[in-house]
Amino acid sequence: MKFPSMAEADGRTLGDEEVAAAERVIRSGMLNSVWGTEARALEREIARVYGTRHAVACSSGTAALHLSVVAAAPDPGDEIITTPITDFGTVAPILAQNAVPVFADVDPSDGNLDPDSVAGLIGPRTKAIMAVHLFGAPARVAELRALADEHGLTLIEDCAQAWLTGLPDGRLAGTAGQVGCLSLQQWKHITCGDGGVAITGDDELARRMRLFSDKGWDRAAGRSHAAFGLNYRMTELQAAVARAQLAKLPGVVAARRRTAVQLLDALKGLPGVRLPRPEGHAWWLFPVVCPDGDAPELAAHLAAAGIPARAGYLAEPLNRAPVWGAAIYGASRYPLDGYRPNPCPRAERMVDRTLLVIDWNENYTSEHVELIAAEMTKFRARP
Repeated sequence: MKFPSMAEADGRTLGDEEVAAAERVIRSGMLNSVWGTEARALEREIARVYGTRHAVACSSGTAALHLSVVAAAPDPGDEIITTPITDFGTVAPILAQNAVPVFADVDPSDGNLDPDSVAGLIGPRTKAIMAVHLFGAPARVAELRALADEHGLTLIEDCAQAWLTGLPDGRLAGTAGQVGCLSLQQWKHITCGDGGVAITGDDELARRMRLFSDKGWDRAAGRSHAAFGLNYRMTELQAAVARAQLAKLPGVVAARRRTAVQLLDALKGLPGVRLPRPEGHAWWLFPVVCPDGDAPELAAHLAAAGIPARAGYLAEPLNRAPVWGAAIYGASRYPLDGYRPNPCPRAERMVDRTLLVIDWNENYTSEHVELIAAEMTKFRARP
């Protein structure tokens, strides 16, 4: 049985609407968002979906995270606390602003930041907390926001994997912190190939992010550069395709939730498996925790049956990545002179032994779910 993949047409919702959107832009002759209309329209539509005052479209999810770090305004050498179980795109913007990533440990039930671990790492140089809603599961951002407010920190939410993830208070992930970051990369719920959006309710943070994304150019003042910035602008082609995809987002998430709940029901009571909590989950991937430490063996069994599963998600948690022994700018290691990432034993065990992820897709059927459940049950039934 073939599993639809986000790398192929059978696992994407790309169709006539996206073709028409791209054609509309090409025939207009204006592909640049400074003078076009598509990116600004996408910003309005995403701000409406998330109930925020501002949305800033940019070239990638990593760019959106960079904008969020710019908004937090760390001084060189300031610290930003984040998770070791995430894509490097979460951490690269911290280094790009000459700040220092500080890795907190995770909740071993879902891999999201543990607020108690975060609290123990807050110090005089801490500037922000960057939480990741891993695999689409809601992180404990209410507790993290309380910590941030207590210490005068910025809370950033990385929602690259968490489109329409629901928080316990009824809001969407991305709206509990000062800035939320969304990704439109190929492998996300919706895509325009690459693209990102930073959302915020704060006028000043929005101003900083918009300026930075456009080379610090205050367009209202003519050719005047008000601040340092880079070119992180989204193109009109990206925005037009993203708008067509955004209209399909509720259906994408609903379909993923429907089959995920079917698998949860089918696996209920299976020994040796800790299942994810479905509340608010957007199911970018379907994660499973194997407390006995045999996730690599289970992943190999599923992969041999044709199921897109893998152990660990990462080759190593980011606190153990080789990058921390390398130079950062030229031959310099600044701001990491003398830096040693914190050990994060729970995250390290998850990546090494207990975490398994199954690719998930809105085009999965009940037959896909049944095969996954049957193979997991077969593995657990071995003598």
